[in-house]
Amino acid sequence: MLQAYRRRGARHTNTDRRRPLARHHERQTPGLARADTHTRSETMNILLTGAAGFIGLHVARLLLDRGDTVVGLDNLNAYYDPQLKRDRLALLTGQAGFNFVPMDVADRMGMPALFERERFDRVIHLAAQAGVRHSLIDPHAYIDSNIVGFTNILEGCRHTGVKHLVYASSSSVYGGNTVMPFSEHHGVDHPVSLYAATKKANELMAHTYSHLFALPTTGLRFFTVYGPWGRPDMALFLFTRAILAGEPIKVFNHGKMVRDFTYVDDIAAGVVHVLDRPPEPDPAYDSALADPAASHAPYRVFNIGNNQPVRLMDFIAAIERHTGKVAHKQLMDIQPGDVPATFADVSALARWTGFHPATPIDEGVGRFVAWYRGYFKA
Repeated sequence: MLQAYRRRGARHTNTDRRRPLARHHERQTPGLARADTHTRSETMNILLTGAAGFIGLHVARLLLDRGDTVVGLDNLNAYYDPQLKRDRLALLTGQAGFNFVPMDVADRMGMPALFERERFDRVIHLAAQAGVRHSLIDPHAYIDSNIVGFTNILEGCRHTGVKHLVYASSSSVYGGNTVMPFSEHHGVDHPVSLYAATKKANELMAHTYSHLFALPTTGLRFFTVYGPWGRPDMALFLFTRAILAGEPIKVFNHGKMVRDFTYVDDIAAGVVHVLDRPPEPDPAYDSALADPAASHAPYRVFNIGNNQPVRLMDFIAAIERHTGKVAHKQLMDIQPGDVPATFADVSALARWTGFHPATPIDEGVGRFVAWYRGYFKA
């Protein structure tokens, strides 16, 4: 296995390809905004896993806009309709600098060969088995993708000298925490779903590789991402589809839920900003304090949320405004694995990158409903 990772000279960069960044208001594809990101002095060869996914599509567009080479990896599995994934991918295929690799991150032979062949400068790892509720049904899918697959990513980065690994964690790691807003300084040792446990495990695994091999790693705890091209299992998608069809919607915990809904453009821009600033060991780290947000290793974890929690009933009201229809609500008990509230402290992200998510919920919901109507001819 280690043989596949023998070094064969320096990694390549693509300094001869430069394209100007598209501005946030330039909508070349309906439902796909392009947020500003700061420029760098050179371009990079980047592995983006989960490239056909919801967040992956938006991150890929930002990287390509600024001239990076992107190797997009995805297995196009059937967790939800693969046609939506293929349609996302179609927006990237054919663009200069984008190459698609159909592969599962759990492939123990294919992944090391890919790392050795491409010599990536940096890696953005978004591929994962998502969904809190599905983890109660198919736990093995979470182990294969989120644990085995993440191990393959770490090994590939370690053996080929990747300069920074940015990976998707989740607000779900806060589990049973009740102190709001959730902070990276809080302990996250009480997950309430297997999905959350695998994301917490990813953070621990990343720290190990940062400590042992000086691999710079940054984990991003995403808070309830929504927007155009979203997943069909997400609340906004489910609610919009049902409301437009005149069908009832299931409102869990009798509507007494609060979420820090974060628009996908803000998430994507945050990912790219973080990518451009690899972590370094914290000289002020004190092991006696055991602060989970600090380390002697080149390791960081950040929340990415809107820092503006919204009541579920207000979220539904925004959908009603933009669809022009009234939702028929079925009030239900909270589901196993769910938490009643999330609220992100994003001050650490702002200090580190100068970036702060800011899209208002009404604007973001309006953009999603417009995309949904166009995509499904609804």
